[in-house]
Amino acid sequence: MEKNRVALISLSLVLLVAVVAAVAVTVSHLNSSTSTYRPSETGQPNTSIKAIKAVCEPTDYKDACEKTLSSMSHNTSDPMELVNVAFNASMKYVTDAFDKSELLKDVSKDPASAEALRTCSELLEYATDDLKKSIEQLGSVQTNRYEQAVEDLKVWLSAAITYQDTCVDGFEGINTSAAEAMHQAIKNSTQITSNALAMINQFDNLVGSFNISSHAGRKLLSGTRANEFPWWMSAAQERFLQPAPAQIKPNVTVAQDGTGDFKTISEALKHVPKQNNDTFVIYVKAGVYKEGVLVDKHMTHVTMIGDGPTKTKITGDVHVIQGKISTFKTATVAVAGEWFTGMGLGFENTAGPQNHQAVALRVNADRSVFYNCRMDGYQDTLYAHSGRQFYRDCTITGTIDFIFGDSATMLQNCMIIVRKPMDNQQNIVTAHGRIDRQGNGALVIQNCTITSDPAYYPSRKKLPTYLGRPWKPYSRTLILQSQLDDLVHPDGWMPWNGNIGLDTCFYAELDNRGPGANLTKRVTWPGIKKLSYDEAQRFTVEHYLFGQTWIPRTGVPFIPGLLPMAEANRTH
Repeated sequence: MEKNRVALISLSLVLLVAVVAAVAVTVSHLNSSTSTYRPSETGQPNTSIKAIKAVCEPTDYKDACEKTLSSMSHNTSDPMELVNVAFNASMKYVTDAFDKSELLKDVSKDPASAEALRTCSELLEYATDDLKKSIEQLGSVQTNRYEQAVEDLKVWLSAAITYQDTCVDGFEGINTSAAEAMHQAIKNSTQITSNALAMINQFDNLVGSFNISSHAGRKLLSGTRANEFPWWMSAAQERFLQPAPAQIKPNVTVAQDGTGDFKTISEALKHVPKQNNDTFVIYVKAGVYKEGVLVDKHMTHVTMIGDGPTKTKITGDVHVIQGKISTFKTATVAVAGEWFTGMGLGFENTAGPQNHQAVALRVNADRSVFYNCRMDGYQDTLYAHSGRQFYRDCTITGTIDFIFGDSATMLQNCMIIVRKPMDNQQNIVTAHGRIDRQGNGALVIQNCTITSDPAYYPSRKKLPTYLGRPWKPYSRTLILQSQLDDLVHPDGWMPWNGNIGLDTCFYAELDNRGPGANLTKRVTWPGIKKLSYDEAQRFTVEHYLFGQTWIPRTGVPFIPGLLPMAEANRTH
């Protein structure tokens, strides 16, 4: 095993350097039409110029990449050092954008701009956190764990891009100098972050082309015997993989009747140790809790357990108000602390369809798990914003775009219930928000049921339901092995605005059942994909979320891959 490990490490590093060098030689003979930057004007050594061109080759913003690396690389030709420079450049640009938002919010006299800038500061702080983790990961990668490290980097860099994009979304309809300044700052920082992500994607592709891809490691994981762990996993991670105990003793109890430690969930959360590495269990007794709840980024490894999704309910009615409250700030419950687990809880936003965007649950916590939970709302019910998320045996209700965001999310064995919209509306189940083609985000719905709420059922033909629409250009959604009832319009998918995203989205359906699963009349945009059973395996818990390394610690059941064709209508 040790010899194999050393061989794998050596080969992967040699491949990276060798392939980058080969690309550099090729690029030096090309007059690239996609790059207008002329590094020879800077007086840099020829080897440094070649190395920069090679590292920037897979990026979508080559000019920005080459200019940034040339100005910050101190003439190095070491490809790994250049990648590190790209990561640090991303941090610099996002930090500059954050500083600008802080300065502008203090001087802005326009209330709408000031509010958007406050939200932007929060979002860019999240982005900075993910970039810091990425830089630390890149600088201290144990190469015997490289594939998990690469997965982490993809997730965190993608999240950083999403946070920046959400910042820009907050200025919709605001035409001020502050809004224009932030648009430009975010444009620059997003391009640099996208370039860093492109480099990591290219590294993964190169290693994969030599059959030492992440799939090889996943086979090692799948073949691991009970109570053993893959060789690339750290001791700390092994500890988190231990099965959850059958009876969980709470650290604190919340009860409205005074029989617990606290009467509100927010009070209980104040007692979670910051940056906690041990599971902190909050038991919330049955009751309707009318409060806005924030599990902030410092509250890590929180497990919140209720008495059932219809017995323990957290409710609110905040909705978007133009110039005052953005979609990001409407959530009844917002979860930002990593490693969050929610069980037996109900999340509700009662603002109603007439008030448009109103989030019941927003999650931007990496490696979060929800089991036997319920999310009730109308438009924008579940905001699966960013990071890796897994939902099992949950119920989500809504009308328009009610499962949305740019996270890497899997819904498994869930009930998706479409409610009656207003008379001038149609229903859209999903609106995935992948903004950058390098991003790793996707929404995967596996072995779920999409059906009508009883109040909507009589109107389902008059007010049709679509599976999704491309909120952002690279929206990616897959419906796999699920029951689609007759509420689904034969077109399946609908445009967002004209032709935006129709060529660049990624929508796929495979092995579904029910009257709504008939594909003969589906739209035929370039973005509609036909996947084979083997191709769809890329988007499973095991191969997409790498879920076997973090879900088992919660004790929540999951299906690691696709179900056999004959078993897709069974409960697992």
